[in-house]
Amino acid sequence: MKRVIALCLTLLFFASCSVDDDGANYSFEILPVESVDMPTEFVLGETYPITISYFRPSTCYAFRDFYYLKELNERTVAPINYVFEDDNCETLTDELVEVTLNFIVTSNGSYIFKFWQGDDDNGESQFLTIEVPVVE
Repeated sequence: MKRVIALCLTLLFFASCSVDDDGANYSFEILPVESVDMPTEFVLGETYPITISYFRPSTCYAFRDFYYLKELNERTVAPINYVFEDDNCETLTDELVEVTLNFIVTSNGSYIFKFWQGDDDNGESQFLTIEVPVVE
């Protein structure tokens, strides 16, 4: 009897699985930074909000997270967006989105922030570079 129940449960388990994925289809895209609002100096151990603005190309884009590369005291930052595959997307021309990165100051010296602003005509990445000293 136990074998029959186990066999029935196993068959039920496999029959309930579906290979059709009805979830949302999306990809990720890093978007260029338009402008940044940040302090002119930091204090060691403090947390600072850094407001990053970028243009949202269509209604199918939604902020997910930040691309954040840390190399010594240099930080490379750009907003990562979900891009939903949907036929009902509306193109946006001037929708500026502001997102905040909370930055924790963990070392002395200066921090160099490189905010990705897209590629030039030669395919080279362009950055808005801001140096912020750490004061006591």
